Amino acid sequence: MKDLRKTIVDELDGCLQYVGGTGGALALTGVAAATAYYYATRPIPEKPLVPLDNQCPIEDGPEQVHVSKFYKDAKDGKYISCLADDARTLYQTFRKGVIESNNGPCLGWRDNLQSPYQWMNFNEALLRAKNFGSGLIALGLRPGPSTFVGIYSQNRPEWILFEQGCYCYSLVVVPLYDTLGPDACAFIIDQTEISVVVVEDDKKVNLILDKAPKTLRKFVVIKEVRPATLQRAKNRGIDIHSFDEVEKLGAAKSFPEVEPKPSDLCTVCYTSGTTGNPKGVMLSHMNVVSGVAGVFMQLGPHKPRVGDIMISFLPLAHMLERCCENGVYYNGGAVGFYSGDIKELTNDLKALKPTLMPAVPRLLNRVYDKIYSEVSRSSVKKLLLRMALNAKEAEIKRGIVRRTSMWDKLVFRKIQEGFGGRLRLMVVGSAPLSPTVLSFCRAALGCLICEGYGQTECTAPITLTVQGDFVPGHVGPPVSCNAVKLVDVPEMEYYASQQQGEICVKGANVFIGYYKDPVRTAETIDEDGWHHTGDIGQWLPNGTLKVIDRKKHIFKLSQGEYIVPEKIENAYIRSQYVEQVFVHGESLKSCVVAIVVPDVEVVKHWAIENNIPGTLSVLCSNPDVKQLILNDMLAWGKEFGLKSFEQVKDIYLHPDPFSVQNGLLTPTFKSRRPQIKSYFAPQLDDMYKHLD
Repeated sequence: MKDLRKTIVDELDGCLQYVGGTGGALALTGVAAATAYYYATRPIPEKPLVPLDNQCPIEDGPEQVHVSKFYKDAKDGKYISCLADDARTLYQTFRKGVIESNNGPCLGWRDNLQSPYQWMNFNEALLRAKNFGSGLIALGLRPGPSTFVGIYSQNRPEWILFEQGCYCYSLVVVPLYDTLGPDACAFIIDQTEISVVVVEDDKKVNLILDKAPKTLRKFVVIKEVRPATLQRAKNRGIDIHSFDEVEKLGAAKSFPEVEPKPSDLCTVCYTSGTTGNPKGVMLSHMNVVSGVAGVFMQLGPHKPRVGDIMISFLPLAHMLERCCENGVYYNGGAVGFYSGDIKELTNDLKALKPTLMPAVPRLLNRVYDKIYSEVSRSSVKKLLLRMALNAKEAEIKRGIVRRTSMWDKLVFRKIQEGFGGRLRLMVVGSAPLSPTVLSFCRAALGCLICEGYGQTECTAPITLTVQGDFVPGHVGPPVSCNAVKLVDVPEMEYYASQQQGEICVKGANVFIGYYKDPVRTAETIDEDGWHHTGDIGQWLPNGTLKVIDRKKHIFKLSQGEYIVPEKIENAYIRSQYVEQVFVHGESLKSCVVAIVVPDVEVVKHWAIENNIPGTLSVLCSNPDVKQLILNDMLAWGKEFGLKSFEQVKDIYLHPDPFSVQNGLLTPTFKSRRPQIKSYFAPQLDDMYKHLD
């Protein structure tokens, strides 16, 4: 058999490479040999963890509440909050990892793109974290869950030392991040009365200084800052200390630890929001640990373990990454941090060779697009890719996940090496993933890929696909820390009796409430404790959930950014050239587009001045008119403060106004968004096709 393998490899090697492959004539005998070898060496399928035709039981009662099949008490309305009594907080789970790993590697980083990864062991990380937390107390912070500490930094080992240092003294972690903007950061610091913020570098210090609230008294900087920045902070009455300085101060003082309780506040994670100020999601230690426990039960034997290495590149300011990392530490695994430049992620992956990877659809979409762009130039490559995908997808449908087949060696080797070559588990979240891309990545990467659905308010996970279910197009059954039900949304014609409705969640992972915002908390969590997500879901016959819509006119782009179309439309309607505008986006796309009805008089006047003849219908097809209107809209969007991802990337000009008569406006003259979307479906599809 080894001789057969060598013969086939020698004959077909080089027919298809991921990047820069030469291509060539495909010998029919080689294909026949490869096919014969494939059928002769097919492995035995792995048995699924649960029956795939009924993935979640339903509690007794009229509400059709769906629960996890992995937790036997779930049918009695109970939810898992931990896996062990001595691991109920993130303080305890990290110490579990120290024991599990036998003081193995914990945090990995590299100084530059040419150097290898270096590692800090668990005990060293634990000691440095304790020293840093003690240093924060030495700076004047009071131990306990009523004291909040901010951090504004990219992913790096110091983030975890800070986080675990806070837990040593029951302090509450409040992450800040770039897309919030200086105004929102100032609002958060002011609302939480933060006096100390850990900041990565000089640039971030100055961004906070621009709007620094009076509560802010100290920065702790990870990298050096300029003398001018030191002086600027001093002029504002703010002291700057280095991270190392605080560690040494804490080691000298060595204050006794104040261990948090499971019910204590762990973090306030601010959602970037779509209008107004961001909302601070209050999460307890129990919330986070229950989410990790629920995912572990869903993953079964595939959960993180000693020897695993996870790549950290998704923002630690968000709960998906926080939960993934804390889950890895819990079981004694290690986390390696990317270099900080997302463009160099492949370089980091090749150097780190991770076994675990949380990911977002945007990354996998890019891989898919790049590969299909490469093979489009060669009919041989297209043929081989199609054959390889057919063979691998046939295996996956039988429950076989591997990267040792002939097709892996001939077709997918470069792709797998681009991810380090050792991936065994990938968890995808934050936005919907196209079924086509998901199926492709499962075949190409040869690892288990689970897709989940969640929200910050539920500490990340709500549902997760189970091992053995390789049918794309859904987000799996509920995890064991929560239950899920659908409720009627009659105004959108979604009814729970038809297995459709707003997704509501109840369980150990559901947040405490929004910080200092009881009104919005009451709007989101009802009197029975159900969190109303605002997402519209549908139960599929096998008990899995599919997310199909949003209750409000809010949607999420493929990179995870929320969009409020009305907000954007309010900016663009200020343009003198725009009479009506409809902004549209899709969760599988990374940008928004718009249908624009021009102002007849203004556009005709401009056309006459510029010697451009024609009716409005003719002018709508004129590229100069389109560019004029688009440029003015973008200018108004910029003045209105729209972020780059909120600005439209293309528009379609339509001469006839939306009206009650043509069914595109309500009797109160509001846009009938589903009808407009359906009416202009060909134009919307065409714009995205050209943008792709």
